[in-house]
Amino acid sequence: MSSVKPALIVRESEINGTGVFADIGFSAAQVVLAIDDSYVVDHEHPVPSGEEEHCDYLEVGKTVWMQAPERYINHSCEPNVFVRTSGGIRLVLALREIEAGEEITYDYCVNGHGDVVWTCNCGAARCRHAIHSDFFHLPLNLQKEYLPLLDEWFRKERRQEIENLKTGTV
Repeated sequence: MSSVKPALIVRESEINGTGVFADIGFSAAQVVLAIDDSYVVDHEHPVPSGEEEHCDYLEVGKTVWMQAPERYINHSCEPNVFVRTSGGIRLVLALREIEAGEEITYDYCVNGHGDVVWTCNCGAARCRHAIHSDFFHLPLNLQKEYLPLLDEWFRKERRQEIENLKTGTV
């Protein structure tokens, strides 16, 4: 009988309580995780009390309650993964090589909209400290850096703002 080593481990994080860590190494562009979007929040399926922070807001107002382990992926201002939808499944992809033991993090502002502001605890060299949830509140240089990471649904919904960014008419 062979044992399969898990790719990810959920454990205590210095960034924010609980985090997700690589149990194996990942190469750049490798799939780290397929996100479980099966719990769609609606009138008949509300977010469990106290779990609002574990929601993800997607295209056309769709909201999903994040499942484990993805619900524990913390924000970082120097992320090592991003999310891209492929064949209807949201995938967490490595931005760069990730070593075993490293915490998996993404910038919550990529594909983000809304008006939530929080204090960042990522400790990254380029930490922004005060984080605004909307992509277009990022510093202009980061918006341009993150353009290739935007998911197709976000590009469609925010087409004009993205075009303005590309043409410098922000």
